[in-house]
Amino acid sequence: MIIRLNEKNISACVELANKLWPDAEKQELLEMYQETISSDKAECFLYVNAIGAYTGFIQLAIRNDYVEGSETSPVAYVEGIYVEACDRRRGIARELMFRGEAWGREHGLTEFASDCELDNELSIDFHKGYGFEEANRLVCFVKKI
Repeated sequence: MIIRLNEKNISACVELANKLWPDAEKQELLEMYQETISSDKAECFLYVNAIGAYTGFIQLAIRNDYVEGSETSPVAYVEGIYVEACDRRRGIARELMFRGEAWGREHGLTEFASDCELDNELSIDFHKGYGFEEANRLVCFVKKI
């Protein structure tokens, strides 16, 4: 079952998100998801398995800035998607993506976009298997001045 993020399940979402982004501070994640609950430009959905455990989530945003490869603006954007290892390969991520697309359509958007790190072959394969087309590859640079 897929349910919307709310105050009752926010701590479960923070725990899942911290597994996807282990370098993030839990307090920062909590604050971000608290903002998401009241936002009309962001959303998060959680997957609840048959025994009532939260085992996955998808975090979405409406991006108004240019999204690589898109033809329209704004675009529904997958900011993050995660499924617990024990529940992978069961179609949960696909269900979450379907819900994300529906959310985008509910907001009048016509494109759905995402990204991942260049070396994350698992994510690249998932995105391609879901039907995304690779738009570009890039390397980002930073220099202290």
